[in-house]
Amino acid sequence: MPKLTIDGQEVEVPPGSTVLQACEAAGREVPVFCFHPRLNIAGNCRMCLVEIEKMPKPQASCALPVAEGMVVKTDTAAVHKARKGVLELLLINHPLDCPICDQGGECDLQDLTLFYGPDHSRFAENKRPVADKYLGPLISTHMTRCIHCTRCIRYFTEVAGVEELGAVNRGEHMEITTWVEHALGSEISGNVIDLCPVGALNSKPYEYRARTWELRKTESVDVTDAQGCNIRVDARGSEVMRILPRLNEEVNEEWISDKARFSCDGLKRRRLDVPMVKQDGKLRPTGWDEAFAAIRERLSSADGRKVAFIVGDLVDCETMVLVRELAQRLGTPHVDCRQDGAALDASSRAGYLFNSTIAGIDQADACLLIGTNPRLEAPVLNARLRRRWRSGGFQIGRIGAVYPLTYPVEELGAGPDTLAALARGEIGFAATLREAKRPMVIVGMGALARPDGAAVLRAAAGLAQVGEEWNGFNVLHTAAARVGGLDLGLVPGEGGHDVAGILAGVESGEIDTVFLIGADEIDTARLGKAFVVYQGHHGDRGAAAADVILPGAAYTEKNASWVNTEGRLQRGKLAVFPPGDAKEDWKILRALSEVIGHRVPLDTLGQVRARMAELAPALGAIDRVEKAAWGDLGGGGELGRAPFASPVADFYQTNPIARASAVMAECSRVFAGGELEATGTHG
Repeated sequence: MPKLTIDGQEVEVPPGSTVLQACEAAGREVPVFCFHPRLNIAGNCRMCLVEIEKMPKPQASCALPVAEGMVVKTDTAAVHKARKGVLELLLINHPLDCPICDQGGECDLQDLTLFYGPDHSRFAENKRPVADKYLGPLISTHMTRCIHCTRCIRYFTEVAGVEELGAVNRGEHMEITTWVEHALGSEISGNVIDLCPVGALNSKPYEYRARTWELRKTESVDVTDAQGCNIRVDARGSEVMRILPRLNEEVNEEWISDKARFSCDGLKRRRLDVPMVKQDGKLRPTGWDEAFAAIRERLSSADGRKVAFIVGDLVDCETMVLVRELAQRLGTPHVDCRQDGAALDASSRAGYLFNSTIAGIDQADACLLIGTNPRLEAPVLNARLRRRWRSGGFQIGRIGAVYPLTYPVEELGAGPDTLAALARGEIGFAATLREAKRPMVIVGMGALARPDGAAVLRAAAGLAQVGEEWNGFNVLHTAAARVGGLDLGLVPGEGGHDVAGILAGVESGEIDTVFLIGADEIDTARLGKAFVVYQGHHGDRGAAAADVILPGAAYTEKNASWVNTEGRLQRGKLAVFPPGDAKEDWKILRALSEVIGHRVPLDTLGQVRARMAELAPALGAIDRVEKAAWGDLGGGGELGRAPFASPVADFYQTNPIARASAVMAECSRVFAGGELEATGTHG
């Protein structure tokens, strides 16, 4: 490895490193604007200039590879003069917006000017005005603040895969703009707000609503999809003001989806904040005692086998522990966490996990997508697939409906017939999978949530390469609660019904009481004959069918755990308290068990989590993926003929929080409503 000297300190760095990286390794701070570690090097801001011995002028350290024996100086008079000159030029046309700019307090330009900039300006002319650009309902623009670092352009081109931003004109007249003025058609567009080093790109829903130093910051986990992206919840008082990504290299790096970032306004709309009981066909507010009494009266004369529990997509693991314990004490086998009817067997953990892991995408050399559209089902994971494709040697095939992804795919066919032909080796892509050292097979809910889902699962598993070093079989879930529910055994017991069976049982009279624990993605019209208890945080579809409503807490309002699609247990922390009389969900079920005479002896969060680890030992470790043993996936039956379809029709309306969000409603109108179809930029 090459050795070089930085400010008198000898440093050894890997071959191919830049001088900037070497300076970081030596602990020397070098200011940057255009450089970002996840983007290609542009070298256009010149803020990172350093002196190199035997070179006649200062060099841009971000774009200069290290060489053996190189001598670098970062703290000389020439370097300081160069940095002052760069900042003086950047500030020539920069407006004096700091008192009102949303970037204030988080602005790279502010910070670097304070430490490296000039104390006055020699420029006396009028500042250059630049018209603001329309980028859609999520990103606001103030282009007079733009310093042309081109981070946003490189992000959309390289990471998002939507090449809609670019630069026009040259020199002083240069502007960042879209090719055709319309909303940016990417599900991860909001990340450019974090990338922008100045206040040129801001969050349109959050703009002018709070200052960063007013906010209380809490680490948590995103539940809008099953990837489990790490987030930071910024709140003021009782309101969540914004959600930002948190760095986790193995899960989401530093990106989150637009739904995770911008749907937080739905946390304060259409909330259930008081218990309710149906009287004379109408729900009326009441207290906890009366709501529990109505449930006790119903269950006191009911046969336990006539009671069913359906668990929703956003439910945390602690609540599901209480659901399991309460169902066992009531004597009901009718428990299911698979609202969509996905054919997943809880007895084989490797059969429902993303076994290659999300970080393992970087080591894969071929990929087969079966009944999934990762761009809508897991946008950040899709960005990782794109990055792997850009690095070369990664061929991707797809069986299912044709959706525009952000990388080229080989279209193999539409449904199970193609899957069977691929298994027989009748399609050329079969040779690609056989010859690959680390191939991935990614199966989505569009292939599993159908009558022949078990047969599809078994056929897909037969195409995967499974061994000690590499397990290429992957299930891409869409529900944040799904893996945790399967780990905890929230599936029908002996003689029990799944969701479809529960709904049919209600219609036939076999089941007369149904607990909907945050379950909103089912056909609630079929629950008409049953006594329905809905426990959740939004007045969504499930609440509309309820006889008793128990108001719960949203994911930002409780200390809770979720398991992502790769089987990684992650914990979110309470950022704000639930509104009104709403309570944490596991506490509601614990109190209810006492009232109805089936006490669950789990009185503290610690006891609940200890019981969780007993029920599912893999959930005893936080933020770690436990390798699952490969076993018989069960299932069987014949493959159907219907083509696979993505379960996500509208990316912005997939859960109760998103459906309550005015921002997501506007995005749905703009993106899913067809405004972008003419340009062909959005899938």
